[in-house]
Amino acid sequence: MSQTSRQLTLITSSGFGSYALLDSGGGRKLERFGSIVVDRPEVQAIWRRQQPDVEWAKAHAVFSASVEDDEKGRWRVDKPVPDSWPVVIGTRRGGTTGGANAPDVTMLCRLQGLWHLGLFPEQLPHWRWMLERLDEVKGERPRVLNLFAYTGAATLIAAAAGAEVTHVDASKKAIAWAKENQAASKLADKPVRWILDDATKFVAREARRGKTYDVILVDPPKFGRGPEGEVWDLFTGLPHLLRDCTALLAPDRAAMILTVYAIRASALAFDQVMRQHLVNRGGRYDTGELAIEPVGGRFAVPTSLFTRWVSA
Repeated sequence: MSQTSRQLTLITSSGFGSYALLDSGGGRKLERFGSIVVDRPEVQAIWRRQQPDVEWAKAHAVFSASVEDDEKGRWRVDKPVPDSWPVVIGTRRGGTTGGANAPDVTMLCRLQGLWHLGLFPEQLPHWRWMLERLDEVKGERPRVLNLFAYTGAATLIAAAAGAEVTHVDASKKAIAWAKENQAASKLADKPVRWILDDATKFVAREARRGKTYDVILVDPPKFGRGPEGEVWDLFTGLPHLLRDCTALLAPDRAAMILTVYAIRASALAFDQVMRQHLVNRGGRYDTGELAIEPVGGRFAVPTSLFTRWVSA
């Protein structure tokens, strides 16, 4: 019986100046977003907390999840929290940049349902990788397609670095929030095309039009609905979406990032579906997990699965 070995990658980051994971354990994580400290559920933090209770008591807000369903609950605000507050994302690495023009952008965070705040700091390594790929596009303005783009962190980082970005999301509220982040980042003059649409329908139309992009970001939820009630299911919808995304990749130098938060799945599954649709393109793959490292602690919190591809 033959055997093969395929290496999976763990990419960790310790955040950036305006964000830090302070501690985790007991099914929770303690984080600082700008000036606000929050205590949120984290089902994978099955180890013991490292910090004493007095440190956890410093949280401005605590999301109390229901015992029956950890996706239901509400924020308990223990200290004053503004309706929104700025968090600056710095993409520079070790005094240099993730790309030649690595920018800082400002995101406005808010206490939202499902314990979200409008920002996923663990994506920092992907943003840096994207900037490096944009640097490799020569002779014209790079084109970026950001699908399921939410509040636009990747969109604004790419736009600030000189890319022309198409931002697609099915939520009118999310796009409005992303535009507020654009204004807060002073990037109103950058070429961003805001598209309120079902990602699957939009990508299929773009493929029929013969459009191409240098970098495509795919960050789908497990389940969702489009603006006209379209139903999205990750495991049934993703193969069709990737088929059309493959048709949109620029014929020369191109790259794609798939990030999946269905952490109960396997990174290998998403690696293989990407390889199937890109089988004729060659190139390099990088597959694994993203995780956030704590400040001065030992245990990183796993957050998502990913596969990254860049053409040969």
